[in-house]
Amino acid sequence: MTHSSTQVGIVGAGPAGLMLSHLLHLRGIESVVLEARTREEVEGTIRAGVLEQNTVDLMTATGLGDRLKAEGLEHHGIELRFGGRGHRIAFDELTDGRAVMVYPQHEVLKDLIAKRIADGGEIRFGVSDVEVHDHTTDNPYITYTDADGSEQKLGCALVGGCDGSRTKTRKLIPEPSIRQDHFRQYPFAWFGILAEAPPSSEELIYANHPRGFALISTRTQEVQRHYLQVDPDDSVDNWSDDRIWSELHARVDGEGAEIKDGKIFEKSILQFRSFVCEPMQHGNLFLAGDAAHTVPPTGAKGLNLAVADVYELSKGMAEFFETGNRGRIDRYTETVLPRIWRTQHFSWWMSSMLHRLPDASGFDHKRQVAELDMVTRSVAGRTLIAENYVGTPLG
Repeated sequence: MTHSSTQVGIVGAGPAGLMLSHLLHLRGIESVVLEARTREEVEGTIRAGVLEQNTVDLMTATGLGDRLKAEGLEHHGIELRFGGRGHRIAFDELTDGRAVMVYPQHEVLKDLIAKRIADGGEIRFGVSDVEVHDHTTDNPYITYTDADGSEQKLGCALVGGCDGSRTKTRKLIPEPSIRQDHFRQYPFAWFGILAEAPPSSEELIYANHPRGFALISTRTQEVQRHYLQVDPDDSVDNWSDDRIWSELHARVDGEGAEIKDGKIFEKSILQFRSFVCEPMQHGNLFLAGDAAHTVPPTGAKGLNLAVADVYELSKGMAEFFETGNRGRIDRYTETVLPRIWRTQHFSWWMSSMLHRLPDASGFDHKRQVAELDMVTRSVAGRTLIAENYVGTPLG
């Protein structure tokens, strides 16, 4: 077994792990990122990509903004559609000019990987059998098998558990004696498509319809991302291209909106879950991103919440290495949890307001429409959506 060491061992090369490594580097702190997938697999997995103003500002301020600014699509609002009409939520007018950027997550990962490699950072792709040991001591270490099949041991002072929703690091926090998991499964899912088509709208459209929810989104000027609410047990095999476009037109078309069809080249079904793990730390192990929490995609918060986690975590780790003071890092969970739960509430609220529940009656749908009408008529209601969507400033 080959031995090596670093200051922070990071499990997972998703948004949380890579951004944590990047932010630590800027403070002069060494890290090694371990990732089971190859670089090509990480960079080629297409995910949603709506970046809060906070995320855009942080990427720009830390040297990650060139492609983002050149290729990202800045959006200054969204449209909520119900009753066949659209109602715009103007972010810039309601939040002193703040906005969001449509920029796919895999492009963010490409930027982070390229920057870490250019800065001499270590990302070890294609590893397996990753195990964290002795995280409750002052000398934790990680064992793994590298891409060449050699057994490795990585010593470190702190461990970042950033290995996504299928995490192994979370399970190192004993349940239920220390760890409490909060979980909610929603009774609907999203059927998502990627299509070669022109944009149907300059901004995202969230549509409430008696037939179910629909989201009209975008990736580029040539590729569009749309979603339909479906049953969680549905299958992509049940949806022909004609049926998909017909359903999108039925749920969205109307005054001021008409879906533009195109060639569909990807179909998938996305389950809806909310999850929070408390606490997000144990000894010298610290969870971030999907390893600690997941949110429904309605509020476009997953990547942004991961960035907010590691923004705080990197500051606590930097204080620890620079001064030996554990105060900030020991308060990590209590510092980030309020934002996480506010984000959970916003994502749940948007989901419950826009989706049709399986057992919903006519009363339930009319109540939803009344809620949407109340929110969109009110400056306070529109501001509440806008402030949460663009993201409250990082602490």
